[in-house]
Amino acid sequence: MMVLVSNTAARYMQEKTKKIHLTAAHIRGARGLLHWTVADLAEKSGVSALTITRWENHQAKPRERTRDAVRDVCEQAGIVFTNGGEPGVKLRKTQQ
Repeated sequence: MMVLVSNTAARYMQEKTKKIHLTAAHIRGARGLLHWTVADLAEKSGVSALTITRWENHQAKPRERTRDAVRDVCEQAGIVFTNGGEPGVKLRKTQQ
């Protein structure tokens, strides 16, 4: 059996599987939604506060493993990062 997928559907599925390239704005937004300080994010992610501050102030570009550590801890706390035409950050509703 062969399944045909339109170009639009294929592109959408591909985008859903890609890792979001986190920006300084993503991180600032995530911290704001979570009410976390730089020190909170540093402690939870294992990334130094200086590295986070330099990233957020566009003074340094973090390594991929740094981005992954920050992404992982934020996503575990309920953050959803979006990208594409409208990059953003949102907080997932918690189940009650």
